[in-house]
Amino acid sequence: MGTTVIDPLVGRLIDGRYEVVSRIARGGMATVYLAIDRRLDREVALKVMHPHLAEGASGSDFVARFRREARTAARLAHPGLVSVFDQGVDGETSYLTMEYVDGTTVRRRLAEQGALSVAESLRLVEHVLDALAAAHRAGLVHRDIKPENVLLDGEDRVKLGDFGLARAVTEVTSTTTGTVFGTVGYLAPELVARGVADARTDVYACGILLFEMLTGRQPFTGETPLQVAFQHVNSDVPAPSSLVHWLPSEIDELVGALAARDPADRPVDATAALALLRRTRSALNDETLARRADVPPSAAVPVTDADADETAALVGPADETLDADHSATTRLDGLRGTTVALPIGTGLPPAGTGAARPRRRHRGLAAVIALVVLAALGGGAWWYVNAGPGSYTVVPSITPGVTTEKQVQDLLATQGLQGTPAMAFSDTAPKGTIVTLDPAPGKRVPKGSAVTYTVSKGVDLVTVPDGVVGQLQEKAATTLKAADLNPVYGEPQYDDTAPLGQVISATVKATGAAATAGMQVKRGSDILLVVSNGPTPTTVTSVVGATVDAATTQLAVDKLKLNVADQQFNDTVPAGQIISQDPASGATAHHGDTVNVVVSKGPQPIPLKSYFGWNADQATGDLQSLGFQVNIITLPAGANSRHGTVIDQSPTGGQGATAPHGSTVTLTVYLH
Repeated sequence: MGTTVIDPLVGRLIDGRYEVVSRIARGGMATVYLAIDRRLDREVALKVMHPHLAEGASGSDFVARFRREARTAARLAHPGLVSVFDQGVDGETSYLTMEYVDGTTVRRRLAEQGALSVAESLRLVEHVLDALAAAHRAGLVHRDIKPENVLLDGEDRVKLGDFGLARAVTEVTSTTTGTVFGTVGYLAPELVARGVADARTDVYACGILLFEMLTGRQPFTGETPLQVAFQHVNSDVPAPSSLVHWLPSEIDELVGALAARDPADRPVDATAALALLRRTRSALNDETLARRADVPPSAAVPVTDADADETAALVGPADETLDADHSATTRLDGLRGTTVALPIGTGLPPAGTGAARPRRRHRGLAAVIALVVLAALGGGAWWYVNAGPGSYTVVPSITPGVTTEKQVQDLLATQGLQGTPAMAFSDTAPKGTIVTLDPAPGKRVPKGSAVTYTVSKGVDLVTVPDGVVGQLQEKAATTLKAADLNPVYGEPQYDDTAPLGQVISATVKATGAAATAGMQVKRGSDILLVVSNGPTPTTVTSVVGATVDAATTQLAVDKLKLNVADQQFNDTVPAGQIISQDPASGATAHHGDTVNVVVSKGPQPIPLKSYFGWNADQATGDLQSLGFQVNIITLPAGANSRHGTVIDQSPTGGQGATAPHGSTVTLTVYLH
């Protein structure tokens, strides 16, 4: 029967944005649909939380945790992680939208090939650990590593999905029903026995995943999930070479380290595990890396029932006709799928006894009967622990910015709550005081719940960098932005020493204090920059006709400089006086500019001949042709004097003699 008939969400528009096209798969905690994001016109995987998780007294707590985990997962940015795009609530529908990956899963590849080569197994786990390393650095634990959650796109790139939902369910159920959710084949001993998980829990699951890819089967099997969980708690993971004899000891040691029963014996997180895996691979030869266990596909762990494979749905439609009996694991509440709910403490010996004794057949039967009874009483027990008296408490009140971390820890302990610290900058709360609680004060929550208290780190301060004042505007702005400060600009100012565009002052806009290099200011503060508009403008006055000294003094009043650009002969301007200037009088200049002047050298000297003995008329004509003025003085001629002859001249002419152009030459002439 088509999903468009049996699923009421198909065809709906969720939150006014996501158009549900078809149902891909259904699991124990959510159903995954193929949807179209109308706003961005792209395909997305829409994961809708099952309504029963949001019902009852613990429902609102689960929804809050679900949304918080979704926000945390969305902040993770790594090419090996399935991207979380959005989360929200539409009526009673809580949903996530995620990247839709067109490809397959490791579970399906195992079903097709039986086992993978050593090189391929190490490659896949390497990419999973690399993605987990980013999550672990952010303080996020996956809790549900399994082949169904390892996606392979069309180019065989690894994508790890399904952060957040398993953790949200586990945190609620572990505090109310005493159970832990997970995939039984990959549950770490500490998660089964004590309900605790950290980065090493993910490392354990990666060790089991590597064992399965190398051998084609999981290390622990049983008729019931309880039997498998018991083995995780009480047995060491066997060496892969016990099933595939040619596998080298390096592989056995790697799997043994990753899947060590005691968390203290494992790598501390995915980063450390990744380094160990790479060292192991470098020690193997190409022949070993290329080999694959001879496990026929039919003997491999079968494809997980698509009706429960909610994360594998991210890679495209699965076969929804598979029988539930073919599922790798079975959920205790009778639903098909890979997720189980186990009582915390499974596999531990009774209090006051020694190590667990070897199991006998009748004890296994008794455990199964106990589970049946537990399921029958589940409804009443659920009501009692979730809604009965004494199962809830109230988050205590605090005074933000006053209550200290020690005080809030005491307050939470008094209410039977667990405190989880977080750090954040605050503009108002002093360093070391509490800013907020999540859930908020006054919220009714189950006893034993985790309450995140945010401790103030004080104001987020940064250091004002050097190299702002005195730099050009663009470089100063770049320097401030690199220091997480915001450059803003005041009115430019004229400055006789700073060139155009140079920063002449920087102040913290909020306080008006000078923003000096090395001072501490709030991150993102506005730094007010005043930029030079160049030297002050002034009007050039006339210095034509003045001497150089007088002109220099006059221009200095206007903060201008004088430069003698040239000296020229001039018949009208006396020597030493200024003939012309540039810029001309009345032009606009700026302080510090130079006025170029041309200074007169007086009239040009002309060579002067000696006219003694010349005829007066001839001498007069020659002198006038050379630009001289002529003055004639006559004397009465004697008996032997020649009439009209020049007998004297002033100034005296001759070899090397000169006189200024236009000057007067006086000739003395005899006349009868």
